[in-house]
Amino acid sequence: MRKGEKITTNIDWPLFSVFMILMLLGLATVYSTAYNPEAPNLFDFTQKYGKQFVWLVVSLFLGLLVLLIDADIYRKFATPIYLFTVVLLVVVLFMPAKFGARAWLGIGTLGIQPAEFAKIGTALLLAKYISSVNIKLQNLQTVMIANLIILAPMILILLQPDAGTFVVYTSFLFVMYREGLTYDPLVLKVVNLIPGIKFKQTWVGSHFIPILFAVVFLVVATLLVSNNTITFDSLPGVKIPGVVGVILTLATMSIAVLIILRYIGSKRDRKNALFIIVIGFSLCASISLSVSTLFQGMAPHQKDRIELLLGLREDIDGDDYNRNRAMAAVGSGRFLGKGYNKASVSSVESNHVPESETDFIFCPFAEEWGFLGSFILVCLYMFMLFRIIMIAERQKSRFIRIYAYSVAMILFYHFAVNIGMDIGFAPVIGIPLPFFSYGGSSMMSFSMFMFILLKLDSQRSYILQ
Repeated sequence: MRKGEKITTNIDWPLFSVFMILMLLGLATVYSTAYNPEAPNLFDFTQKYGKQFVWLVVSLFLGLLVLLIDADIYRKFATPIYLFTVVLLVVVLFMPAKFGARAWLGIGTLGIQPAEFAKIGTALLLAKYISSVNIKLQNLQTVMIANLIILAPMILILLQPDAGTFVVYTSFLFVMYREGLTYDPLVLKVVNLIPGIKFKQTWVGSHFIPILFAVVFLVVATLLVSNNTITFDSLPGVKIPGVVGVILTLATMSIAVLIILRYIGSKRDRKNALFIIVIGFSLCASISLSVSTLFQGMAPHQKDRIELLLGLREDIDGDDYNRNRAMAAVGSGRFLGKGYNKASVSSVESNHVPESETDFIFCPFAEEWGFLGSFILVCLYMFMLFRIIMIAERQKSRFIRIYAYSVAMILFYHFAVNIGMDIGFAPVIGIPLPFFSYGGSSMMSFSMFMFILLKLDSQRSYILQ
């Protein structure tokens, strides 16, 4: 902190206020969900709500320390912070498994999840690196280093295994896209290896979002038909795997486009179109085959989750029990809810919704406060996200802007996927609702994320790089 400067100087109070409201609402919901009539005291540290209160206080204390440190320290020490969190991710792989994964570092009931804190290190180093390069002159090395910063913790997290946190790390790709760091140099390098082809630029970067949606659509289409076979009434002995049907459909569409261009395009257009369509078809076919192969090789419980999400089969009281009970709890709240501490379907005591105080914390809140309360909660999160984006856009420092967008994207992923799990729109991958779910690691890491952003923004006039 600079001389003569108060700790509260230039703090963004609207963001801090909504952050505190969400933390207190989360504590109240954990208390209601895990309520034990034999130990009703909030400060009973043997109960989950007592522990959550301790973690809330610790998080605020860590936030105070963050605000006391000069903001420029986070840019200067981004690399050591990142390396420290990566080392923790390596160390945790040698710890005893807990809840089916080697994700916890600690002794007994006391422990932390390094993967939660590694997000902070990754966000800081990615912001430092991208802000130090000239995006207009980006090359293959720039793209590879930026991706390596993201991939190193992702691979270590996948080895734990923690699929939920692994997915969250893909949010950094959108941050890179926002700053103009694209995969064009990589694509250009690969394409120009083909004899007779010499491109000076590609359009992958400028069409990142449409390409992403196209890939998602292709993956979903492949999963929907992966277990199916196509038969013909006139050819009873002929059976074609579903994935082959997807590839044949892609081939038919490609040929149709080429035929159309044959009559309406110039010679140069036809040559370029032929090249793009052949490459595009090859990539799509490769993606479809890879997805189908990976899907068939998944562990049974992973495969079951995808099939249940896509509606390929039903198992209400079996593999789809968690998601089904979560939707029942949310729906039972109706418009105004049942009232505080009156949740019946999603309480810990009833145990109808497993992990109702952690991954499914939205269920008891929705049951108690109904659609109206849920709508207000979603509005609070949306206000927080828009406020962070507004803070990002007012920065002169690229470092702060990139870090702010990293915070926004990670919070959005957690918010969207967690609530999506509870209402049946997302697979159950076990990620917490920020500032709400029971758990020390998530509470402390999200709080530090937020306080670092508040500190960086408060000293934005000093940090110009």
